[in-house]
Amino acid sequence: MRYLVTSDVHLGSGFTDVELFTKMVKRLDQSVCLVLNGDTIDAPGKALSAAAEAALQALRVRAVSLPVIWIEGNHDDGYLPPGTTGLRFERGFAIGEWIYITHGDSFDDVMPNNRWSIRLFKFFHNWRMRLGAHPVHVAEYAKKFGVLYRYLCQKVRTCAIDYAGERGFKVIVCGHVHFAEDTLIEGIRYINLGAWTESPCYCLLVDGQDMQLIAVSEALKNKSWFEVD
Repeated sequence: MRYLVTSDVHLGSGFTDVELFTKMVKRLDQSVCLVLNGDTIDAPGKALSAAAEAALQALRVRAVSLPVIWIEGNHDDGYLPPGTTGLRFERGFAIGEWIYITHGDSFDDVMPNNRWSIRLFKFFHNWRMRLGAHPVHVAEYAKKFGVLYRYLCQKVRTCAIDYAGERGFKVIVCGHVHFAEDTLIEGIRYINLGAWTESPCYCLLVDGQDMQLIAVSEALKNKSWFEVD
């Protein structure tokens, strides 16, 4: 089986490219298992826009007869989409014995240990946008604080590689930090899928031993993975 893995869709966020996500789900070939690697929902309990509801409906339709794996992230917080049958909910997902997919929040002790600082940061971020600053997702704004942001990415990357090495996985795939990368460290391939709240949005195409981290807009042009629009 082939797999398409993507992460941090954040349905419900005004910064998510929800139309592109819906197109990807609807056009994805029936031979492909769709894996959503955490934070598919931005804020459980928050009302969704019509476009976000349409995206969820596309997932519902696909999950009736085709495999869809929904991995829990820190934003999902136990959220279960109403009226959905067939979705498989997991904390992590392995492809064979060599790839492990997990959101990555379990490798992050930076944000949990700095909750009050993060709340204060979010408060000032929202305040500056109300004053007319260019609107960006809070994670994208955090990237302006390079030292701290790089430390967060490094922490998740290092812990993920250690986790994979201890369990014999050759590849570990994460999200969470909203920074797409594909790197090899100590013989273990670490892939981060980025996020849908800023452009470009990425997905990982897995076909046997072949893997490609690619922008979704480019992946959609591949007729062996997607139906013609």
